[in-house]
Amino acid sequence: MQAVQPEQLRNIVITGHTGSGKTMLCESFALSMGAVNRLGSIDDGNTLSDYSADEIQRKHSLNTSLLHGFWKDTKINIIDTPGLLDFHGDVKSAMRVADTVIITVNASTGVEVGTDSIWEYTREYYKPTMFVLTKLDAERTSFSNTVEELREHFGHLVTPIQFPAEEGQGHHILIDILLMKQLEFNPDKPGSMTVADIPDLYLKRAEDLHQQLIEAVAETDEELMNRYFEIGTLTEAELRSGIKSALVTRTFFPVFCTSPLHMIGTERLLDAMVNLCPSPIERGPEHSLCTIDENERLLEPDPAGPTVAFIFKTMSEPRVGEISYLRVYSGHIETGHELIDVQTGQLEKIGQVYTILGQKKIPVEKLMAGDIGMVVKLKDAHTNDTLADKGTSCRISPITFPVPVFASAIIPVAQGDEEKISAGLHHLHEEDPSFAIVHDVEFNQTIIKTLGETHLDIIISRLQNKFNVQVETAPIKIPYRETIRMTATAQGKYKKQSGGRGQYGDVWIRLEPSPKDSGFDFSSEVVGGVVPTRYLPAVEKGIRESIASGVLAGFPVIDLKAVAYDGSYHPVDSSEFAFKIAASMAFKTAFEKAKPLLLEPFFSLTVYTPDQYTGEIVGDISSRRGKILGMETDARFQVIKALIPQASLATFHHSLTRLTQSRAKYTYGFSHYEEAPQDVAQQVIAENKQQ
Repeated sequence: MQAVQPEQLRNIVITGHTGSGKTMLCESFALSMGAVNRLGSIDDGNTLSDYSADEIQRKHSLNTSLLHGFWKDTKINIIDTPGLLDFHGDVKSAMRVADTVIITVNASTGVEVGTDSIWEYTREYYKPTMFVLTKLDAERTSFSNTVEELREHFGHLVTPIQFPAEEGQGHHILIDILLMKQLEFNPDKPGSMTVADIPDLYLKRAEDLHQQLIEAVAETDEELMNRYFEIGTLTEAELRSGIKSALVTRTFFPVFCTSPLHMIGTERLLDAMVNLCPSPIERGPEHSLCTIDENERLLEPDPAGPTVAFIFKTMSEPRVGEISYLRVYSGHIETGHELIDVQTGQLEKIGQVYTILGQKKIPVEKLMAGDIGMVVKLKDAHTNDTLADKGTSCRISPITFPVPVFASAIIPVAQGDEEKISAGLHHLHEEDPSFAIVHDVEFNQTIIKTLGETHLDIIISRLQNKFNVQVETAPIKIPYRETIRMTATAQGKYKKQSGGRGQYGDVWIRLEPSPKDSGFDFSSEVVGGVVPTRYLPAVEKGIRESIASGVLAGFPVIDLKAVAYDGSYHPVDSSEFAFKIAASMAFKTAFEKAKPLLLEPFFSLTVYTPDQYTGEIVGDISSRRGKILGMETDARFQVIKALIPQASLATFHHSLTRLTQSRAKYTYGFSHYEEAPQDVAQQVIAENKQQ
């Protein structure tokens, strides 16, 4: 396949809430462009973009997938993304390299939680955005209500380009208010669009919406506004030019209509991609960072410039190995090209370069600036890495992935699989950086943080399928701590005689509570040599070993001062070992006399929620022994700030999802330790004694 120049490229990412028709929209694009000769089916598991075993089984997109085709001499790269919130890491990575975002909205369900989340990503990346209403041939759809809801959520700049003549079963006619024509489609037959004048029945509504469209576009550009005031209208060409410019500046968000399952609206939407969506050149230069002086540079999409390419997705396939999806921002890449990984300085030699059609890899001579494709078997480059010509110091700003908050420990089903689990997780993390791996040294637990329960399930499934290792989930162990309320003293005497040289150590210890977060401090007030100086390090060691495992429930002791102030020794039988044992005996006795208590970790919690769920969330946090610190407003969200015991976070994710239908999000981090309530302390101590 020949290389394509940047002005003939359109890079489109298809996003939307799960079930809003993304995959079938991609399927209808591929059929219309002649990339395939039949429409695949999600139920049959034979769509272009949902080809992995777990996607076919679950009937949901779980990975980013790419396809492309040509429409009116323009190459359109289409990136299909998952709709489930648990896999929005892939949504953000795909959006990072696209030039236009299409958000699909199910016309029977309207704006959903995924719609809101994706809109926030478009704002973060400042991407041109279009809405596409799908499933207008289904029951209980409402074009007008859905458009109104879009405006309520995303502002008055949301503007229809089309409306359906009829909705529900039998829907096959669209009234296009940009063309001011009726578009009729023969369901299930690609290439069947016929264009006719608008019937009188719909003409008044079309004229009203056309006038609104003209005014909306005119408002985005001073020159167009002056033209509109002069002659009272804008031509179709002026509208097209104005819409394209307004898309780039995010001052206009058009709404199109489709029914992908029956190919209704697909061809017109492809026309819109070519005529309205910006090419890489029209989208403008990419912001990059010069690694030499850390200053920002603008990187023009110039095929003759230095090569700079960005890896936005890494995957592995059986019999192929690691594959890297990338976008070329400047210059070009071709087979044999030697590039430097700007992050590591490592040399990477490019093998065969491909463009992609679902699972099919199509060799290409070159990928020019602005194009998206794939290379295989890079040595050490991964997601978020920039590949560039030697001497080029530009680094593309990395993808900021959603923060994983759903945490669970995992344990191997079979003993001895720990290394296989570690290697497998590391490999999967290279494919999916949106989950995190944490090793808890205190409890020797491997903890996985994901974007949700389904995300965790998929990671566990892939561990088994790709690396033949089975794991089970387990509760995360809580790192309680122990301390004391008051000062206490005790003697520890270790005396042992068993023929020959014996063991003798005798020391008096005073334990004192210390200020919060002061840790542990040891000092000596021994005078007169009653405990020789050479044995004091052994006394300290005995106490330090004792505080590591505590007395109440086996947890480390914190915020404590220990003072050795008296004792005795034997000139022959005393030893460092004897004094270490004596010190640990004294510590335990004094600790039990000093009114010990159990401390539990508290986390700072921040919840972002739509206003209507605030009361229920506050109530739920309070029921978990949480403490509400305050609330404030942030754009469309209420922000609840609280403190909550770590033990109560285990089920908070499920509760928040249930209470808000996944519309709230949250972050948390360790704050401090507090005294555990008596009932909690007794339960923890009892559980520890049973172990």
